[in-house]
Amino acid sequence: MAEITKSYEARDVETKWYAAWQEAKCFAGRAEPGQETYSIVIPPPNVTGILHMGHVLNNTLQDALIRRARLEGKAACWIPGTDHAGIATQTMVEKHLKKTEGKGRRDLGREEFLKRVWTWRDEKGDHILKQLRELGCSCDWDRTHFTMDPGYSKAVLTSFVKLFNSTDSEGRAHIYRGKRMVNWCPVSLTALSDEEVEMRPTKGFIYQLRYELVEPTTTKDAEGNVIPLTHLVLETTRPETIAADVAVAVHPDDERYQHLVGKFVWRPLGNRVQIPIIADAAVDPAFAAGALKVTPAHDKVDFEIGQRHKLPVIDALNADGTMNEFAGPELAGMDRFAARKKAAEILTERGNLIEAKPYENNVGYSQRAGVPIEPRLTQQWWLRYPRVEEAKQVVRDGLIQMHPERWTKVYLNWLDNIQDWCISRQLWWGHRIPVWYAKGIDREKLTEADLRDPKIIHVSLEGPADPENWTQEDDVLDTWASSWLWPFATLGWPNAEEQAKANFAQFYPTTTLATGADIIFFWVARMIMAGLEFAKPGAPAEERIPFKHVYFNGIVRDKQGRKMSKTLGNSPDPLDLIQKYGADGLRFGLLQIAPLGQDVKFDEDRIESGKNFCNKIWNACRFRQMSGPMSDNSSLEAILARIDASKLDDDDHALLAALTDTMKTVERGFTGFEFAGATQRLYSFFWNDFCDWYVEVAKTRVQDPAAKDHALAMQDLVIREFLLMFEPFAPFITEELWSLLGYAPAGKTFVQDTRIETADGLIATLNARGVQIDADASTRVDQLKQVATFARQLKADQSVAQKRDVKFLALSGQSEWLVLEKAAAKLTRLVGAAEISRTTEEVALPAIVTPLGTLYLDTGVKVDPAAERTRLTKELDAVTKHIAGTEARLSNEAFTSKAPPAVLEGARKQLADQKMKRDEITRLLNAL
Repeated sequence: MAEITKSYEARDVETKWYAAWQEAKCFAGRAEPGQETYSIVIPPPNVTGILHMGHVLNNTLQDALIRRARLEGKAACWIPGTDHAGIATQTMVEKHLKKTEGKGRRDLGREEFLKRVWTWRDEKGDHILKQLRELGCSCDWDRTHFTMDPGYSKAVLTSFVKLFNSTDSEGRAHIYRGKRMVNWCPVSLTALSDEEVEMRPTKGFIYQLRYELVEPTTTKDAEGNVIPLTHLVLETTRPETIAADVAVAVHPDDERYQHLVGKFVWRPLGNRVQIPIIADAAVDPAFAAGALKVTPAHDKVDFEIGQRHKLPVIDALNADGTMNEFAGPELAGMDRFAARKKAAEILTERGNLIEAKPYENNVGYSQRAGVPIEPRLTQQWWLRYPRVEEAKQVVRDGLIQMHPERWTKVYLNWLDNIQDWCISRQLWWGHRIPVWYAKGIDREKLTEADLRDPKIIHVSLEGPADPENWTQEDDVLDTWASSWLWPFATLGWPNAEEQAKANFAQFYPTTTLATGADIIFFWVARMIMAGLEFAKPGAPAEERIPFKHVYFNGIVRDKQGRKMSKTLGNSPDPLDLIQKYGADGLRFGLLQIAPLGQDVKFDEDRIESGKNFCNKIWNACRFRQMSGPMSDNSSLEAILARIDASKLDDDDHALLAALTDTMKTVERGFTGFEFAGATQRLYSFFWNDFCDWYVEVAKTRVQDPAAKDHALAMQDLVIREFLLMFEPFAPFITEELWSLLGYAPAGKTFVQDTRIETADGLIATLNARGVQIDADASTRVDQLKQVATFARQLKADQSVAQKRDVKFLALSGQSEWLVLEKAAAKLTRLVGAAEISRTTEEVALPAIVTPLGTLYLDTGVKVDPAAERTRLTKELDAVTKHIAGTEARLSNEAFTSKAPPAVLEGARKQLADQKMKRDEITRLLNAL
C-alpha cells in the first residue's frame, strides 16, 4: 500500500484519475436487465461557449447526482452535448470573416458560408466539453451529441413535419405561416426569441406632442369652465414612427376624452392625413395625458389595438433599421436614431413639439448584436403548442416535480397564458425549414388553404421528387425548436434501431433535469410538451414525460449581488480557480454556498476553504496511516470485524451517532436537492466531530496495545463511510485516498464500484454485530466538547493559551463531577492543563460557566477583579441577548406553528441552558 505524501498535489491527482476513469469507461451508461436507472441530459451549452461559473455550479450539481446514483447501484447515464446556437454562432463566424477576409456571408453565399461555419465548429466547437472534463464531470462522452449532427437533425425535421401534418383539439394546424409582431434585430436581420433580448436601462428623451383636432371643440377645466379644445397632448419616445400612426387611442372610461371618440386628429408628421380617435381598454389613463399614438407596425400593444379595431398597418422601417418611403421624404433613407433627431427638429418647426424631456426607460437589446431591437411585423412560421393541458396536468399530479416547488406556480401560470411560438429565424446556420414553394408563387399572399395544397407547398424530410420546380424556404428553425427534443432525440428518436442502441426504453424518461429558472419557459416547459407529444406514443403520461424532477439552481453573482460578466470584470475564470484550488476545492466550496434554488454570492474565500478542507482530509488520512498498520479495509464487513463492541466508549458511540446522522443528512440532501446542507454537514462532521475531537481523544487509546486495533478500526470505518459520501462532491481526492487506504476490493479499482450504505442499513449492520449506538453518549460527549471549548476560551481570555501547566478547579454537582473526573485525562491533554480537580466552594479566580459546572483557572497569578468583572459583564450581555432572541422566536406564532417538534424542543432546551448560564454568571459577578 503506497504511502500518503506530506502534501496533496491536486492537479497531478486530477490528471491521473480522469485518464484512468476514461480508459476504464467508468462513465458509460449501461443498464443490466431489471437494473434501476438514473439518467440526466446535460443542458447543452452553446457550441460557442467557454466555461463560466454558472456552468461550474450547474454541472457540479449534475455530476454529484450521477455519481451518487452509481454509488447506489443504479445504471447511471449522463448524456452530454452542445447546441448549435444559431444566431450566436452565425454572428461569431461573420465577425471572424469580416476581420480576416473583409467579407460577409452574402459575399460568400449560403453554401460556402455554411462550410466556413462547420470548419469553425470542428476546430472550436467542443472546447467547453473539454473544460468540463477539467471539472471532473463524469458524462458518457461516447454519447456526445450536437444539435446539427445528421441523426439529431433528422429528429428536428421529423418533429416539424409531424406537427405540420397534425392539428390541435380545435382542428387547427399546429404549424402555420403568418405576418405577426416579432422581436427584430436590425443587425442580424432576424427575428429573436425573448431569451435573446436583454432589457437595459437607456437614457433618451420623451417627446410631448400636439396632435391638432380636425374639428376643434370645447372641454371643461378643473373648475368646470368651458374652454376651447384644439388639440390632444401625446407623449412618445419614438417620434420617427409618427408617419406610421393610424389612430389615437384613449381609455373608454376616461371622461376627458369620451366626447372625442369617433373624431379625428391631423397626423403631425409624414403625409398630412386625418387619423381617428378610438377607445380601447389597453390605454393607461394615468400615463402621460392618457392618449396613445397607435402605430401597429412598431409596437406590440399598438398592433393588438389595431387588430381589434381593424386599423391599417404602415411599416416605416426597413429591415436594417433605416427609414423607408412611408416615413415621409424628410426621413426616408435615414438611420432610425438619426431620423429620431430629425423628426424632433421638424416637429419643432411645425409647432407640434411642446417639450423634449430627458427620460430613462428599459429598452430591449439584441443580446448578440448589442443594438436596440425593433418590434416588427414579418412573415414567420408559428407553432400552436401541442399537449398544453397535459403538460399542466403532469405537474399538478406530481409526475414531474419542481425544486424549489415555488416554480410550479410560475410554470402553470405561463401555460395558462401561452401564446403561439415563432419558430422561424432569418439565418443560414441552423435546421433549414423542410418546406418547398412551387416556383412562381407569391409567398406574401399565401392563405392557410394554400399551405395545405400539395401543388403549392411541399413539406417532407426528403424534399420534392422534382426539385427543379420548387424553391426551399430560406429560414431556419429557432434553436429552441431543436433543443426541446433533447431528452429523447439524444436517445435515438425517431430511429427505432438507434433507440435500441441508446437504451431508450431504459433511460427515458430521464430522472432529473438541472437547469436555470431563466429558461423555464424557453426550454423546460417546451421539453415537457415535446416529450408528451413525441416520445412513446400511446404510453401513459408517466412514460412520456421527459424527466421526473426539475432542479432549478440559482445564478452565481458577485459579492455585491451583480450578475457576473466580462464587462464588469467580476467573473473569475473557472480554469484559473481549478489551477489554484483544485477541481474538488472549487466544486465543494461552491456547493457549500448554493442553497436550494437561491442565487449564489460568489466568494473566492469559500473556494479556498474548499481547498483547505481537502487538505484537512488528506492530512487526517495521512495521520491515520502513520498511526498504525493498515489492516483489511477491502469491505465494510472486514472493518467491522476488527471493532470490539465491548470496547466502545462514549466517544465511539458519539462518533457513530454523528456519522449516521451525517449519512441521513446527505441522503436527505440528494432526495430534496439540499446540497448546501449536505456539504456543510460533511464539513462539520469530518472537521469537528472526527478530526478535532475523536482523533485527538483517541491518541491515548492508540498507544494502548489492548485498544489500538479497535481505535484504528473505528477510524477506518468512519473514513470509509465519509469518502463514499464525499465522492459525488469531490471525486478526485476521494479516489486517491480510497486507493491509498486500501478500501478498493480485489478487482475493483474505483470508488463507484462499491455500494454506499444508507444510515439505516449501517445501523442495522452494527446492531447485528452487537453494536447498539448509545444516543445519550452524544449528549455527554457534547458537554465535554463544550467544557473543552470554554476552558480554552478562559485560557485565551487570561492570555495563557500556550501555557500547559495551569490548573482548573471545577465547582459542580456530584453527577457532573463524575463525568469530568472520568474524562479528566483527555480533557487536560485537549485544553493544555496540568490537572482538573474539584472544589466545593467559590474561589477568587477567573471563571467560566460550562454545562458541567463552573471552571476556575489557576494560573499562579493574582486575579485582577476589575478585569474579571469586565470580562464576565461582557459575557452576561451576550447571554442576555441570546435569551431575548430565543424568547422572541418562541413567542412568534409564525415560527412555532411551522417549526418541527424537534426544533421547538431544541430551542426550549437551549433557552433553559442559557438561563442557567445567566444565573451562574450573575452569581460569579456578585462573588467578585
